[in-house]
Amino acid sequence: MLKRRILKKIYTSKGPDETKDIGYRLGKMLKPGDVVGLYGELGSGKTTMVKGIARALGIEEKEVMSASFTIITEYDSNPPFSHIDLYRIEKDFELDEVGFWEHIGGSGISVIEWAEKAERMAPEDMIKVRLKSIGEEIREITIEDENEKSRDNL
Repeated sequence: MLKRRILKKIYTSKGPDETKDIGYRLGKMLKPGDVVGLYGELGSGKTTMVKGIARALGIEEKEVMSASFTIITEYDSNPPFSHIDLYRIEKDFELDEVGFWEHIGGSGISVIEWAEKAERMAPEDMIKVRLKSIGEEIREITIEDENEKSRDNL
């Protein structure tokens, strides 16, 4: 059996601007079909990370809001970008109801906040980003990429 290469990088962010910068660098390496899952408690910086990723795709930061009430926000970019926030999802079947599967993979890039709520059904090669608060504005950010085409320069 061929073992998959796992790239794991750990960063310390000293504030929202650094978190956005890490997201921006990740966003610059994403390709159509990539799915990024964001994990972390409330207030850990998931939406801030999305703003950085979106900026890398040419989307203005002010356009990116927490998608908690809309669940899925699509942005007109090249490639297409979907921001999915599963905070309000409680059961697996609700993923079908909100059109989750239409936004995963394909020709676009998808970022999923609260990815643990879809982990059983998420793509095997989803890039996992774990954000952990270790101070008022300090975050430990761990990025795991199990894809064969790992992004060594992240």
